[in-house]
Amino acid sequence: MTLDLQFKIKSNPLYVKYLHENSYWYKNLNRNPNLFNEFVREVKTNYKLRPSDKINKALSTFEMLSAIMSSLNK
Repeated sequence: MTLDLQFKIKSNPLYVKYLHENSYWYKNLNRNPNLFNEFVREVKTNYKLRPSDKINKALSTFEMLSAIMSSLNK
């Protein structure tokens, strides 16, 4: 694994955690450092860090608050 790639991984605790949980990525990144973008995409998907995940979470929170407010008004 290139030194630059190691710095990128160690600078983000979520990347380190994901590597510990999915050790096959060590081998993949060692053999082909160009897969780093795919690795980042997989991390964001599994930890729900994509913009669409954040929007969905905000909408569900808003819906929950709306339901609570409507039940209090009754």
